[in-house]
Amino acid sequence: MSSPLVQIDEPRPRPAGDGAPALTLHAPAAPAAPAAPRVRKREPGPRPDWLRVRYSRNDTFKEIEALKDGLNLVTVCEEARCPNIDECWSSAPPRIMLMGDICTRRCGFCAVAKGAPRALDPQEPAHTAEAIRRMKVRHAVITSVNRDDLPDGGSAHFAATVSAIRAASPSTRVELLIPDFMGDRAAVERVLDAGPHIVAHNTETVPRLYRRVRPQAEYRRTLEVLRWIHERPGVLSKTGLMLGLGEEDAEVEDVMWALREAGCDILSLGQFLSPTPKHLAVERWVTPDTFSRLAEVGRSMGFLHVEAGPMVRSSYMAHRPFGDL
Repeated sequence: MSSPLVQIDEPRPRPAGDGAPALTLHAPAAPAAPAAPRVRKREPGPRPDWLRVRYSRNDTFKEIEALKDGLNLVTVCEEARCPNIDECWSSAPPRIMLMGDICTRRCGFCAVAKGAPRALDPQEPAHTAEAIRRMKVRHAVITSVNRDDLPDGGSAHFAATVSAIRAASPSTRVELLIPDFMGDRAAVERVLDAGPHIVAHNTETVPRLYRRVRPQAEYRRTLEVLRWIHERPGVLSKTGLMLGLGEEDAEVEDVMWALREAGCDILSLGQFLSPTPKHLAVERWVTPDTFSRLAEVGRSMGFLHVEAGPMVRSSYMAHRPFGDL
């Protein structure tokens, strides 16, 4: 092995004894140690490679941003801090969120602002339909905040939006992600009467964790809403679960069976990511292999489609079961 290199200061020293300065040797700086992986608060360790997101925005992203701002629309992509926003907006339309940007519920996983909402915008249904028409959207996904302050939970506003979209863009497939309307079946039926093609209501987690994750929701009520959707001819029902909140895989499979018994057609499974240190903690990183296995289990149970993966969210690639954009 060769000896380590040293650096000799100039000028070179004269022989000792003639008053020359002493020879000064400097060892080279040690190579910098690799930076330790970042560990965010409320997470079980460094984020694994499969959760890396590549951010890239093209002209389509900018056009969508300008259009939604011009029509005074809100998107769940922004309000919920979706990590897929660059990917989706660069190739697909945004997920419009109705009835404002303030939710009446305080779910511990969600980044949407909580508090007292503002009055409904009566122009929002027409503006939503106009945005979809201008973007020539083939598969529209519309969601909302919870509006427990309204007598009908905002169901009439949902229905008006669906009707406006069907009139402005008849060929557009309409998918809704609705609240539970506090278990008011008349409100759910009001939305279904407007003629959406797919109606989703997210289960979010296993029943054992509901009190901590969704304190103002009920697991039984969620299954009822999905059953009501299933009972409407011509409408597909859909739901989503977040993994990594402290559930066990066996509990997830039990919920999947319950969803099939309620008639749920489409399921999404994704990794929970805590939006801020003030939100619920991530208890585990769920591996891609686990998502693949659960997707296969779901297909064997009879789900028409299972979208599963670490970065999957409830409306991620919502068009995929239908094979188009």
